[in-house]
Amino acid sequence: MKLVRADLLQAGVRNMEAVELGLREALFKDARRLLEKLYAQAHLCIPGDARRPGEKCHPGRSKQALTLFGRVALRRNYYFNPQTGQSRVPLDTALGLVNSFSPAVVRLADRAAARESYEAASQDLRALAGLEIEPRQIQRLVGLSAPAVQKQLEQASDTRPGPIPVGYVEADGTGVPMRAEELAGRPGKQPDGSAKTREVKLGAVFTQTRTDEAGQPVRDYQSTTYVASFEKAEDFGARLRREASRRGLGRAQKLVFLGDGAAWIWELARVNFPLAIFIVDLYHALERLHQLCEGLYGPGAWVKRMEETWEQMLRNDQVQDVIAAAARRRQELGPPPDDSLARQIAYFEKHKDKMLYRTYREQGLFYGSGVVEGGCRAVIGQRLKESGMRWGEQGAANVAVLRCALMSNRWDECWDRVHDSGYLRLAEAA
Repeated sequence: MKLVRADLLQAGVRNMEAVELGLREALFKDARRLLEKLYAQAHLCIPGDARRPGEKCHPGRSKQALTLFGRVALRRNYYFNPQTGQSRVPLDTALGLVNSFSPAVVRLADRAAARESYEAASQDLRALAGLEIEPRQIQRLVGLSAPAVQKQLEQASDTRPGPIPVGYVEADGTGVPMRAEELAGRPGKQPDGSAKTREVKLGAVFTQTRTDEAGQPVRDYQSTTYVASFEKAEDFGARLRREASRRGLGRAQKLVFLGDGAAWIWELARVNFPLAIFIVDLYHALERLHQLCEGLYGPGAWVKRMEETWEQMLRNDQVQDVIAAAARRRQELGPPPDDSLARQIAYFEKHKDKMLYRTYREQGLFYGSGVVEGGCRAVIGQRLKESGMRWGEQGAANVAVLRCALMSNRWDECWDRVHDSGYLRLAEAA
């Protein structure tokens, strides 16, 4: 034993990495043997492992399953009903196998795929966990497991204690590059009127319980959860409402809905959050104000001066004064060649009750939709909009589900429930 220790020490001095990798492989080999012995025990209580009427039992059917420790050989009962053509393998079901992958491997592969491309995920799983899974296999695993994760995302009420002074709901949309067949007949923003992307809608829900020393609102730590979908606005609105309800926003003392100027967003808010305080994102309003000033005053120093003046008015609940001043200036210009200026002014008129920024500031409320806009970049863009990517709708939707679980800090919670019923009840079998 002393000689073995000395040899290991000498090897470790020369190449500690080789020793560590060698020890890991030795431990994994022992773990694989242990798993094979464990699952081969006849006395294990496996739900449903008994022949049903009309079935034929084929005992000892072999299967190679990939686990965290590598591939293990399983022998199990295979049942087949020749009349119905249905088959089942109770041990596979009890173990929660997805095809030939253990639940722990599926969780790990899906997490890697949620963070990076399938190719990169495959490489990282090999380098970090010693798991050999091809990119297409990871993609198939995502397709099989994402619906189950989506179901769990919609369950389990938020049980964090304490009151909710202010609850927020935000919505936005961002384009995802799609394959040509997904875009056939769809209008878009290309010069020829075609589309290269499809809009995925993203919703964010979070809470606020305090303001800082300067009276600025502070978002509660890790309180943000996301939902994403390619659904139509009315269906997505119902999904977002369910998430807000799950989060307990029905008991919030104030409910705020934040969005930009998109018509679908405000119709969604009107239908699903009628009692909320509606706020148009300030920075979106300022962009529209910039466009209006350029149209009314043209290039030069005067346009900047008027924009600064009207911005201060807008920030001080004087949106009606801005509308009146803009309307007077438009009259001075005479009949316009088109209705663009009228549409710009009408935009502020339509949303003036959502632009009381001084009031929101005095109440210590957020009035910028930066959370969901940042979510469009972090939740969707960083994974689905990488260079060269082209998606099918279902494939993009599957990854978006995993991204929402990950970025909402609900990954382990959802996966624990996804696979909980599939684990062997070893305590009962002991």
